[in-house]
Amino acid sequence: MAIGEAGLTSARPGSQPKRLEETMRGRLGRECVYVPSCRLGLFVALRHWCPPGGRVLMSPVNDDVIFFVVLAAGLRPVQAPLNPLDASIDIDAVPDEVWGSLSAVLTTNLYGNPDRAPELRRRCDASGIPLIEDAAHAIGSQVGGRPVGAWGDASVFSLSKHVGAKAGGMLSVADPDLRKALEETGRELLTPCRMTSELAFVVRPYAEAAVRGLRLRRAAWATLRLLGRMEREEIRMPLRPQALARAVAAAPDLAAHDPWVRVDLHDYRQESGRLRLARIARKLDRLDDVLAACRAGTELLLSTPWGRPGGTPGGPPKTGARPAPAAQPLFRVPLFVEDRDAAAAALARRGIIVGYLYDPPLDDYAGAAFTDPSPAPEGARWFARHALPVDPLRARAVIDALRESGVRPAGAPPGPTPGGPGPSRG
Repeated sequence: MAIGEAGLTSARPGSQPKRLEETMRGRLGRECVYVPSCRLGLFVALRHWCPPGGRVLMSPVNDDVIFFVVLAAGLRPVQAPLNPLDASIDIDAVPDEVWGSLSAVLTTNLYGNPDRAPELRRRCDASGIPLIEDAAHAIGSQVGGRPVGAWGDASVFSLSKHVGAKAGGMLSVADPDLRKALEETGRELLTPCRMTSELAFVVRPYAEAAVRGLRLRRAAWATLRLLGRMEREEIRMPLRPQALARAVAAAPDLAAHDPWVRVDLHDYRQESGRLRLARIARKLDRLDDVLAACRAGTELLLSTPWGRPGGTPGGPPKTGARPAPAAQPLFRVPLFVEDRDAAAAALARRGIIVGYLYDPPLDDYAGAAFTDPSPAPEGARWFARHALPVDPLRARAVIDALRESGVRPAGAPPGPTPGGPGPSRG
């Protein structure tokens, strides 16, 4: 098979996309469709389940790319109040009139910490609207006795996160009869596979390893800026409100929103070739080992003073107490620090780069012109300011760096903390 012949899926039983879909179907117990990226899968799901002009409840602490995908689908984002302990949607703080106006709910499951999917499922059923799960960070997390991604009408996964493939995604659906329609919609959005892109994908890990080994990160970033490929100077990408308003007026239209949706992943809707699919398959085969290591690192990080707001480590259970649930295998563990930027700088001095920061919240970032603001924004603002998402696979190095730098834990968030005692438990 030549590069470019492997598309969204393939009719050949032994094709690589089919194998990936079968692997994920075994994990979730539901039908799965391979897509080139999580963001493309989300666009397909939103277009299928939500009428143009509909309103979607979502988390304000999320990647801005997801926000722009919602806009590209012709929908109005509605920012939800959040539990400041894990950035999950605070269901009880969403006003009744908001529930009555929604076309769908989009979860975030930030860093792998699950949203309250069983309760969201019941609330969506009562309102007659779909639940769509963004499980990009949560491929190994569980809630209510099921995997994250097994509660919604649809769920989307990234194979760039835990799997580490730097490409690929999965769209999962509760109703297997919808598979063909969703597959066809996704195929219509694909751009052709390009040999140059496939080769660049193959050599990228080796180039990145060389950059790390030679300590050339700053030079590499400077080169990317000169080439116009460094699209974020700050945590959030530039909003460009006038251009965005024109794109929103054209929605639903993915192409009009492409300058925002493609950021950090220009081939997000490019047809996947054999080289890319082969690497994704190899990485996916090792997923269980990665999840076990992430779970161990999460446990270790949560046992530190930064693991919980107020600086009280979890520690072992008291004699006779019911044992705590096992930690989720988080993609990133949000530690709570007094000064997030200073803590990130302390880690950077030791070669530990903090990414996946989502500050400010989306309603503060985009404003009322493009989204309905949260009715209770304090929880999201507190989390965005104090959460330091760190890689659990580097847990010991992170702990040593924070201790040596004297990083202070954040105090407890103001006001009540809904939804339970803290993050990362199933």
